[in-house]
Amino acid sequence: MARMHNPPHPGEVLHEFVLEEMTIERAATRLGVSRSKLSRILHARSDISADMAIRIGLLTRTTPESWLSMQTQWSLWQALQRPRPPVKPLPKGVGPISLADFEFDDTSQRDNERM
Repeated sequence: MARMHNPPHPGEVLHEFVLEEMTIERAATRLGVSRSKLSRILHARSDISADMAIRIGLLTRTTPESWLSMQTQWSLWQALQRPRPPVKPLPKGVGPISLADFEFDDTSQRDNERM
């Protein structure tokens, strides 16, 4: 995924949907959240959670993944703009690590087979 330069907060995108179709209060009611919570999202003062992404997806007939992707892109871009302390990388030969490097005990699958 290519990084955007200063991507929009998903609330800004949602703002366009809401203002075209209905008032903020009506949208908040349809989403099952308070007007103030929706207002914080629309004005980029609050992030979109997974639960909110599902609700927004249902409201706008879009996917929750698209809203979470917008949030991730915006959050990452914002984080990259701030100074960070130096991080010492792992020694050569140690990384990268993937989930395939670990063994998982899938007891839930075994339990299902017993039933």
